[in-house]
Amino acid sequence: METPTSARRLDRLPKAHLHLHFTGSMRHDTLVEMAELRGVHLPQALVEEWPPRLRATDERGWFRFQRLYDIARSVLKEPEDMYRLLLEAAEDERDAGSGWLEIQVDPSGYASRFDGLTATLELILDAARIAERETGVGVGIMVAANRTRHPLDARALARLARQYVGRGVVSFGLNNDERRGRAREFESAFRIAKRAGLLSAPHGGELNGPRSVRECLDELDADRIGHGVRAIEDPYLVERIATQGVTLEVCPTSNVGLGVVEQVEHLPLRRLFDSGVPIALGTDDPLLFGPRLVEQYRIAREVFGFTDPELAELARMSIRASGAPAPLKKELSAGVDAWLAAPPEPLEG
Repeated sequence: METPTSARRLDRLPKAHLHLHFTGSMRHDTLVEMAELRGVHLPQALVEEWPPRLRATDERGWFRFQRLYDIARSVLKEPEDMYRLLLEAAEDERDAGSGWLEIQVDPSGYASRFDGLTATLELILDAARIAERETGVGVGIMVAANRTRHPLDARALARLARQYVGRGVVSFGLNNDERRGRAREFESAFRIAKRAGLLSAPHGGELNGPRSVRECLDELDADRIGHGVRAIEDPYLVERIATQGVTLEVCPTSNVGLGVVEQVEHLPLRRLFDSGVPIALGTDDPLLFGPRLVEQYRIAREVFGFTDPELAELARMSIRASGAPAPLKKELSAGVDAWLAAPPEPLEG
């Protein structure tokens, strides 16, 4: 195969980023700096050995992943830390060509530091507005419940999210280890969110198989599913996802980092795409996995052979599935068309 001498730049392809966790969006150098400033001791895995070697397919591995995530979250102690995190996340998205960032956060993880759930969410929403103004990247908030907590906690978060529809909250999610809380247990919380007009975007089909995905569809009326890659184990489920137009938020480097697949080549990205499944590429937690959004598109191009028209379609899929305002969706989609119409640029070196 001949090495190409030109290509369209992936950081100039307009796109939406729909799968990014709040703490997990932090830059590594920001983590190190803020840990020193706030007096937090970081383990070697978050300093010299970064990015850490992770594997979450067994309980011990997930515990280590969660422990590192919790340590990273502990550096966010003051309001200015939250503003900095969101501003830098939006800057990184702007550099990646994203015109819309939908960042997910469980306000419960910060409520004790910032005067409760409502005050925490309002702090995050204000930080999002400032980041949006400073960078030009649209920012929407996904309020995400923790499936390892009681379903009543999720209902409280859904009622909170409902109050901020039209004020920055655009979707409702469900995260953490899906082996420790089935989607069906959270049906009432998602019913509250959906009735309020929020997109339903629970995690599923990552560490558990097709049943997890089916519950997200049947019980939570999912518009999008975080990960969802193990749906490939059931061809009828794949066909259903494609027919219903439910978007899978596929995060290649995360799936390798947590052991969902052994190698990135094993990810069913091409098979899902060719089956007509809408896909939005995401990063999950670049603080722990390393690569950011452009690298996910590069994997699609270099590992799975996605052509530029196919990469453009991936970008359109992410835009269509987002909670972005209609005018912004139209603008970003037009930008995708312009990217595809422009000639490739010479590669360096």
